Amino acid sequence: MGEMLSQDEIDALLMSSVNEESEIQEDFTDEDKDTIGEIGNISMGTAATTLSTLLNNRVNITTPTVSLLTIDEVAEQYPIPFIIVDVKYKEGIEGLNVLILKEEDVKIITDLMMGGSGVISEEPIGEIHLSAISEAMNQMVGASATSLSEMFNKKIDILPPRTFRMEAMPGNFTEIFPELMDNFVKISFKMVIGDLIDSEIMQLLPISFAKDIVSTLMNAYSEEPTQDSSSIETVKESVADIKQPQDVEANNTSIPAEIPETRPVDREPVNVQQVAFQSFDNVLSKGTPENIQLIQDVPLNVTVELGRTTRKISEILEFGPGTIIELNKIVGEPLDILINGQYVAKGEVVVIDENYGIRITDIVSPEKRYNRI
Repeated sequence: MGEMLSQDEIDALLMSSVNEESEIQEDFTDEDKDTIGEIGNISMGTAATTLSTLLNNRVNITTPTVSLLTIDEVAEQYPIPFIIVDVKYKEGIEGLNVLILKEEDVKIITDLMMGGSGVISEEPIGEIHLSAISEAMNQMVGASATSLSEMFNKKIDILPPRTFRMEAMPGNFTEIFPELMDNFVKISFKMVIGDLIDSEIMQLLPISFAKDIVSTLMNAYSEEPTQDSSSIETVKESVADIKQPQDVEANNTSIPAEIPETRPVDREPVNVQQVAFQSFDNVLSKGTPENIQLIQDVPLNVTVELGRTTRKISEILEFGPGTIIELNKIVGEPLDILINGQYVAKGEVVVIDENYGIRITDIVSPEKRYNRI
């Protein structure tokens, strides 16, 4: 039988783990939290403007809260499943930036990007949702990187985002993001989109990357290389200057002392007629929804349905080679064309070389087609 640990040894091991955790907590100070919160507040403010333009809806992302968490604590605070968007910084600063969103929020954002009214679909999260939210986050973090470039006085660039649907914690999460296996920085923002979303968006950063961001900002605004960077008062003032533009004096124009006297000039009467404009109702109805180009490369399944029928389980169990199943379609009747399970057109079967094809004979209006896609 192996040697048993004494109570003193067990206490020493427990105390060492506590000391390591306290060292991590002390390594990322309250001043660091304040600074990273200010940086996140400014960059997310810019990102909110970008998202507002993208969704054609009012977007507010406010009230950042900074804390140190473990992956187990994130799993307790955020319901599973959720959507993860991984955007890495590759130039200027290098590190991992993970965004976490709720599935319902992703469905609303996707519907708005496709020109809808922000309806939560009953369909499960699919490729079209992941592609849409990936593009939205790409533009948001890109705008955020532009703000960081202004703050850091150097170019900041990002890699294309990766999007995941996280269904199990913490195993799958730590496999994908080993940098976040221990303690990390969590910056949570309140996200409000019109009357549709009143939720939270969570940003996760490794502690080392968060400290790099803080030190980069301090170095950018330090007047001398030897200046003590432990104080962030100057940095806070500089950040506030970026956040709130300087007031411009409104009364800086001079008014002439004397205004020349003007006299009416005799002019011939002008024939004025009311202008008649062409109606744009039909033109607008045929136009494509705004921002549809963002998801034009998303693949969709096209299905041609020969017909349908309903059978009891007992009848299905009796199926075998030679069984004939009668469908609800009449011979010569057009076949249904479905996009991702939604009806969009009718057509007739043709043969192209040695392959079957279908010629469209009737199709729904473009407006209905966009809504169904």
